[in-house]
Amino acid sequence: MSTQQKLDVVAVGDVVIDAFIKLKDDEAWIEKKNDKNVLCMEFGSKLPFDHDQVVNAVGNAANAAVAFSRLGLKTGFATNIGDDQRGVDIARQLKQEGVDTRFVHENPGKVSNYHYVLWYKEERTILIKHEEYDYHWPRFRPNDVPRWVYFSSISEKAIDHYHDDVVEWLEENPEVKLAFQPGTFQMEAGIDRLKKLYARSNVVALNREEATEVFKANHEDINDQLNKMHEAGIKTALVTDGPNGAYASDGNKRWSMPLYPDPAPPVDRTGAGDSFASTFTAALMKGADVPSALLWAPINSMNVVQHVGAQEGLLSEDQIDYYLRNAPNNYHPKEM
Repeated sequence: MSTQQKLDVVAVGDVVIDAFIKLKDDEAWIEKKNDKNVLCMEFGSKLPFDHDQVVNAVGNAANAAVAFSRLGLKTGFATNIGDDQRGVDIARQLKQEGVDTRFVHENPGKVSNYHYVLWYKEERTILIKHEEYDYHWPRFRPNDVPRWVYFSSISEKAIDHYHDDVVEWLEENPEVKLAFQPGTFQMEAGIDRLKKLYARSNVVALNREEATEVFKANHEDINDQLNKMHEAGIKTALVTDGPNGAYASDGNKRWSMPLYPDPAPPVDRTGAGDSFASTFTAALMKGADVPSALLWAPINSMNVVQHVGAQEGLLSEDQIDYYLRNAPNNYHPKEM
């Protein structure tokens, strides 16, 4: 990709290699503990597993970057890697997906992020470790400034100053639109610490549990969640709700959206939320209104869970159109 080509979007966040370990169904089980599902295996023994599979260049922001690229958007990715073979593999994978890597920063003497995914039936438990990089916001030349920034999960270390750098740059470039899909540490930082970022956001995407926790809202009242998101300054609020579909609000109108029916039982749910949020935002980038964007998002999410990992099932715009043409009659957003 030419370095002079105007970018539609730059995705921002950490990138990782996921090593999936498929557990045998009869070598593990699920128990309830403190209202949470706990993955259990026999302790102190050797457990046979089904197979393993390594997936390069994933993570919330990386998944979004690939989704954008496959949907025909000129996409860059601002992230950090180590100066190791894993970093080489990550950069190569991004380039193969058509993602501009000029803002991928290689950190001398550091290793790249590598996570282990315990894959049991269609669900996954991820063992994570974010390497500590020296985070610096890219210096964009005038021709490099994108139309959108899509900001997502990043290391706890980056909370201290990196988010302030992002906000400062956005204030200097008011024409750039911001989509924010908070990661774990960003949610834990709270809305007070990141209030300028939320207030600057054109789109914020969370699942229902996250929206309840971050905005101290009533979990049973979706309108309370959407209200509090707008009170923080967010222009378009998107809340996904698992099997119940999703809800979105542009500040004037609100819609509920059902899931697109699964053609077969899900293989792996990794990346379902990322694909939903990024595809919704991609549709807005392409000029769609909120209800039209809600038509796109569940389709990509549906197809992602039919594959292993967060990216293999990501679709092109033509493929999404195919599923739209063949959608059931009840597949449409309903105004709330």
